[in-house]
Amino acid sequence: MKKALIVYGGWDGHFPKETAEQMASYLEEVHFQVQLSNSTTDFNDSASYDLLIPHISMGTIEKESLAALLEAVKNGVGLAGIHGGLGDSFRNEAEYQFMVGGQFVAHPGNIRPYTVDIVDGNHELTKGLDAFDVTTEQYNMHVDPRVTVLATTEVEGGTMPVAWTKMYGEGKVYYNALGHSPDIVELPQVKAMIQKGFSWAVK
Repeated sequence: MKKALIVYGGWDGHFPKETAEQMASYLEEVHFQVQLSNSTTDFNDSASYDLLIPHISMGTIEKESLAALLEAVKNGVGLAGIHGGLGDSFRNEAEYQFMVGGQFVAHPGNIRPYTVDIVDGNHELTKGLDAFDVTTEQYNMHVDPRVTVLATTEVEGGTMPVAWTKMYGEGKVYYNALGHSPDIVELPQVKAMIQKGFSWAVK
């Protein structure tokens, strides 16, 4: 059984505890042993896990804990997450943002309807998924051009990645920008993306 650590916290507007518990239940369905925590110091023990899930919008992290997190992923522990929990965790930590592959910068229009398009329906992480509509925050992000984009959305003036994978050293990274609130996390398409993407990222 694979071991996952979810550390939640940060801005209350993202329902960190509730959405962390949703992710934990999805992982348990696919045979993960999940540890939930609200303390970033638990990242000091990052190397003991197969998958790390920061879920801390607009948070901060101790230097020792960040170093342990970065080193563990570099050495092969997986990293995964959703929305601001992973993509807007630690705004002052450039190496963390490089590891993730992107950083939130804005959501023009706040809550709005839009379509999530699947880039490659034959990819192992998106097989069986079709384009779907959501009404939620549409993240605009700074994105590393070397990520492998799995899903996109149309924003004013262009196309924005919604989900991607990348490598950080030996570690596999999966990110999904959806997940602003529990109702979005419980969408069948989002649940499927979480289960497939998080499972893919394990050590």
